[in-house]
Amino acid sequence: MEGQPQGPPNPAGMENGTEPCGEERASEAQETTVTEGAAKIAFPSANEVFYNPVQEFNRDLTCAVITEFARIQLGAKGIQIKVPGEKDVQKVVVDLSEQEEEKAELKKGANLASGDQPRTAAVGEICEEGLRVLEGLAASGLRSIRFAREVPGLQSVVANDASARAVDLMCRNVQLNAVAHLVHPRQADARMLMYQHQRASERFDVIDLDPYGSPAPFLDAAVQAVSEGGLLCVTCTDMAVLAGNSGETCYSKYGAMALKSRACHEMALRIVLHSLDLRANCYQRFVVPLLSVSADFYVRVFVRVFTGQAKVKASASKQALVFQCVGCGTFHLQRLGKTSGASGSRVKFSAACGPPISPECEHCGQRHQLGGPLWAEPIHDLDFVGRVLQAVSTNPGRFHTSERIQGVLSVITEELPDVPLYYTLDQLSSTIRCSTPSLLQLRSALLHAGFRVSLSHACKNAVKTDAPSSALWDIMRCWEKECPVKRERLSEASPAFRILSVEPRLQANFAVRDDANPSSRQRGLKRFQANPEANWGPRPRARPGGKAAGEAVEERRRLHQNKRKEPAEDPVQRAARLKTFPCKRFKEGTCQRGDQCCYSHSPPTPEDTAAAASPDHPKTSHQNPPGSGVATGPGVD
Repeated sequence: MEGQPQGPPNPAGMENGTEPCGEERASEAQETTVTEGAAKIAFPSANEVFYNPVQEFNRDLTCAVITEFARIQLGAKGIQIKVPGEKDVQKVVVDLSEQEEEKAELKKGANLASGDQPRTAAVGEICEEGLRVLEGLAASGLRSIRFAREVPGLQSVVANDASARAVDLMCRNVQLNAVAHLVHPRQADARMLMYQHQRASERFDVIDLDPYGSPAPFLDAAVQAVSEGGLLCVTCTDMAVLAGNSGETCYSKYGAMALKSRACHEMALRIVLHSLDLRANCYQRFVVPLLSVSADFYVRVFVRVFTGQAKVKASASKQALVFQCVGCGTFHLQRLGKTSGASGSRVKFSAACGPPISPECEHCGQRHQLGGPLWAEPIHDLDFVGRVLQAVSTNPGRFHTSERIQGVLSVITEELPDVPLYYTLDQLSSTIRCSTPSLLQLRSALLHAGFRVSLSHACKNAVKTDAPSSALWDIMRCWEKECPVKRERLSEASPAFRILSVEPRLQANFAVRDDANPSSRQRGLKRFQANPEANWGPRPRARPGGKAAGEAVEERRRLHQNKRKEPAEDPVQRAARLKTFPCKRFKEGTCQRGDQCCYSHSPPTPEDTAAAASPDHPKTSHQNPPGSGVATGPGVD
């Protein structure tokens, strides 16, 4: 092991900004050293400090996003950032807000008047006008150390955690990576720390929240502690709640009802954005999404937070309820608010009119479920995403997961920004019980009909289109005529029977078009990640004095796999059990298997007959009245 772990930090000293990171003490437990990006960290083998290597993609993407955000913010101040591996060229930066455009013009005029040379900010150096970053739940400090060693233009990075053991480990890792001048460990409750930085002069330019589970307890403090136009990065790993398994729990945490849907991953992103905007509205603030990603077992959103009473009034028109049919899965969105008024004139806000559907589904006659509210506006800023994608593509050696970042961001740039949610190929075909068309055939049919269509980064067989549901089902009816379904096997009350009983009004053309194949698919980019490793996914919660994640944990995981399923029956026991059932064909004189028959060829004894006729004799699924000729055992002919 390299180095020695540091002594426990003094909370009182940390509040005054004096962290005791220089003290050394003997190692108390076995530790492991991990290298990720430009950082090298030590963490205990026992589960005392949380660390998940699968989220390297999350950390790489965050470094790329903050780098471009720093380029925008510092470019407005006349400062050029230098990223390792990038060519030393002057990049033209177009800011994302009108207020900062005006600041940039003023700053540019001042620089030209004074004749100053362009200032630069490099990695690992303190930039006096740079970004102030807070990582609220830092654990081992890996993310904060990577910011200090990979992102230029930073003024300071506060790495906070409530665990004394985690802060102790952070102090050692900060010294190990020689970034003590930038990274400042703190031991405090993340909410209290952010509430203490509500003043405009004390706010952070970037706040990163990556908790274990739901970030809901931290969102209220986060939207107050981020600076004007600052960047808020939030990770949610409670996907079971956000994906509709527990709608009431989702409402208690995020203020929205989640539905079980094929588009549950994008719905989860929109619920998180709705929750962030709802909390920001309480303080006359609103959010502007830059990038929203659903990956592996979590969702990750990057938003900017602004202040403005007039813009907050429009927030109601950005939220929508979802009506989803329980039979065919067709969904409709209902906005909560409505804006009216010509461009340049006064905008009026009012309640929206609805609902957009009847009580029964127009296609299959089933009822609707109500979900939401959720964010109904675009979840990405395509200009910003394109800037991040270009930076990663021109410097692929910067991150270990550069190929995946390029693939995911390429699919995001191809998504229809103004079309919320999506259908899936298997959902459409399984609803009408027909074979599944290829992705190119269905996309071509929609394009031939004059509609737009795209993929979604959240699901590899997604169909995101602006076509109305009636046109989509007409296309599927036309496909069913080419691959007929046996109508006699369909129940008259089933969604498939009711949908197929209507003749299509639109004649679909399934001839494959050249533009039906998206660019990211043609180039063979790594768009959807395969399982990165065995037993990947959310790791156990870190606990003080936690048990080592070794063979005992792996054995417990193996025992818990399929614990609710019945174990496979032993072949010998199964053969003995089947011999207790009389053979029906033997009684009829048609069984030709003889002794090889798995059922009994012995006539019932008088004792068995009396026992079967006795009222006290328990009747089970394996015992039948003699002479009935009916056997209920498995495999009965």
